[in-house]
Parts: sequence; C-alpha cells; structure tokens
Amino acid sequence: MTQFKNKRLIDQPSKYLLTGSILAFLIAFSPYIFYLYEIFPDGPVWENSFFTYESLYYQSVAVAAWTYLGKVTPLFLLLIWFFTCKHWWYHAILVPIVMYTYQICSTVYEDVYHVVNPMDTNQLIYLAPFFIGVLVIVYLVRTQIFDRIYGIDLSELNETDISVFSKMSAKDEVEINEFRKDNFVVPDEPQENYYRKL
Repeated sequence: MTQFKNKRLIDQPSKYLLTGSILAFLIAFSPYIFYLYEIFPDGPVWENSFFTYESLYYQSVAVAAWTYLGKVTPLFLLLIWFFTCKHWWYHAILVPIVMYTYQICSTVYEDVYHVVNPMDTNQLIYLAPFFIGVLVIVYLVRTQIFDRIYGIDLSELNETDISVFSKMSAKDEVEINEFRKDNFVVPDEPQENYYRKL
C-alpha cells in the first residue's frame, strides 16, 4: 500500500510539471501569435495552394489578420486563465471570453459579407442576458462558500422576517409578545386585599 502511495505521489508532480511547462510556454508564446499578422500580404486578396481569401471590409489581408489576431490572442489567454483558475469567482472570466468571441464573430462577418453597418456597436445589448446569468452564478457560488465558511444555515433566512427599523426580527418580537401575554396574570382578588397581604 505504501509503495503504491509513494509511486502516485512521484507520478503526480511530473504530470503537473509537464502541464505547467506547456501552459507557461503557451503564455510566453502569445506575443508571437499576435505578430503572425506580419506574414500576411498587404493586398486585398491572399492566394495560396489551399484557398483564396479576399478581405472585403478592410481591403487588406494584413489589416484583417491584425484585427483577428488582436482579438484571438486575449481570448486565448483568457481561456487558459479560465481552465486553470482555482478561485471561486472563475466563472466571471466567462464574461470577457464571450465578449471577445462575439467581437471575433462580428469582425469575420463584416469582412466576409462586407457589412457597412458594424455589429459591434450594440454588443452590450446582446450580451447583457449572458452577463446577468454569469453574475447570478458567481453570486450563488459566493453564497455557498460564505455558508460553508461561517456555518450559516441559509434556510433560517427564509423563516426569519427581518425588519429594517428594528434590531430584532419579527419572529423574536412575536415570541416576546406571546411570552408577555402568557406570564402576565391579572389577579382575581381586588387590589385592596392584595395590598393587605403585603
């Protein structure tokens, strides 16, 4: 049993070291990904043995490549960050990932179909539902973590009616009023007899 445990501990660091090395190389290589636009021709048409690309919107293949790679490079780095992040808020990284993805799609659409009216002007309206969804997910994750750290039972919050102006909850006030009613006994004797006994 001990030999198997030691072998597993020895194998894991090499796996993490290899994965970390690959990720470090990819991050260090990211400026070269961006500067790949310099290899593209400056004219509106790029012909090679596989396909022919014509830049209709930018009128230059180099400018189109500069635009695409200027959006692909941060998207690439954000994807690495998203898949390697160990923090509880890592879902928030989805917001810029979706934003860059939308921008890449809109720039390709503009260049391929030569659209004069750019799609990028109303991107916040299109992405607002996604932003709200991610914020809800992040808030729910935060609430669950807060619950585990501080040991607060979230079901008690539904039972407790908290008043804004009172330091006590409405449930506590009801209990105090019931206690007062139950323990306050009206004497059956007239008050004169009560004072004579004193």
